[in-house]
Amino acid sequence: MTAVPVKSLTEQTYLQIRDDILSCRHRPGTRLRIKMLCEEMGASLGAVREALSRLAAEGFLESTAQKGFRVSPVSVEDLEDLTKTRIAIEELCLREAIILGGLEWETDIVGAFHRLSRLPDAFAISGATDVQAWSSANETFHSALVSACRSNWLLRIRAMLFDQADRYRRLMAISTKVDRDVVGEHRAIMEAALARNADLACTLIAEHLQHTADIVVELSLQNVDAELTGN
Repeated sequence: MTAVPVKSLTEQTYLQIRDDILSCRHRPGTRLRIKMLCEEMGASLGAVREALSRLAAEGFLESTAQKGFRVSPVSVEDLEDLTKTRIAIEELCLREAIILGGLEWETDIVGAFHRLSRLPDAFAISGATDVQAWSSANETFHSALVSACRSNWLLRIRAMLFDQADRYRRLMAISTKVDRDVVGEHRAIMEAALARNADLACTLIAEHLQHTADIVVELSLQNVDAELTGN
């Protein structure tokens, strides 16, 4: 039997803890105990430490001297700042993609939209498996929109912001059902991008991202946190 490379085990540990944070199995503000994680995951101390350090660098965890790691808290202020920054970066990436994108870019967008539109959206379903599938398809669609952008730095920053926003989207999905035409919003963004109408596409993407943030705030992050912690 071929042994699994240590690097692969470390990557698996990182991905598992990251998914547990996104799915709120590890709730905002929760302290993560390294020994307990090792026992639960059957992972080595080194693999868990490396995974936690990486997640801290990505903003999913906070690290403090003598206290270890805890899941980064959520707040209205953080979401507002995140959304404002994300909209600015998303618009820069999308404008360049619309200018440079060719037939393959268009095909990828249409394919990603088709897949996403065939899934029950995360605002109307419950259950970690469904939410995870929708979130993956949603990421693929939004990534396809900006895939023709040639700035690696913009795309890296965008990816980091997208992952942080995913925490809030999943909090919303597990909190309540929302009456929202997400497919219609995505279709409008796609059609504007394919029509090479950068101004309209950017307006629509900004409204789309802001709408999501507004719903999270409307649901009240305090109430969501109380629900997660059982208080």
